[in-house]
Amino acid sequence: MSQQKSNTTGRIAVVGERELAIGYNLLGIEDTFITSGEEASKIIQDLFSSGNYSLIIISDIVRSSLPAIFRKKIEASIEPLVIFMPALEGNIQEESISVLAKRVLGISIPSS
Repeated sequence: MSQQKSNTTGRIAVVGERELAIGYNLLGIEDTFITSGEEASKIIQDLFSSGNYSLIIISDIVRSSLPAIFRKKIEASIEPLVIFMPALEGNIQEESISVLAKRVLGISIPSS
């Protein structure tokens, strides 16, 4: 059985509101994009299909503006891994660890 070699380079990109992008930029992430709406959707599609990123971090606000078919595609992706960060203000809906593990790793964690 042959193994496919990943084309990703370990780079990280961040797409979202000013606070999210600047926060990650201060941590040393260079590829940060302050955007929303249709522009954000285009940027995410370009980042996703480029093969240059291992991780793409997207704000929940941008997530809701993505076309449903593309959103389902990136939510199921492992390479690159796409995660969604909740907004820093307003109603934060957290994804439980068990739901995140199921989505990202494909495993179920039994509840205690």
